[in-house]
Amino acid sequence: MSRDLRRYARQTNFRLLIGALLILFVVGLGLIYLFYGPGGLITGLLCMLGGLAPIVLIVFALWVMDWLVKRANQE
Repeated sequence: MSRDLRRYARQTNFRLLIGALLILFVVGLGLIYLFYGPGGLITGLLCMLGGLAPIVLIVFALWVMDWLVKRANQE
């Protein structure tokens, strides 16, 4: 039986990222709603999305560059 450890590591990292984001949004926004109400919830959501936007753009740019390099190496 062969094991693809790179695939396993990538899958584990992805699951950890999704779990962290879920905890951040569910617990974080839940507490904001509990203490500050619906107005605070909207503000907290906008702040979290604004903070994640640069990270998402950087990850997307790195993914595109990786895709281009792999495509160039195949030719």
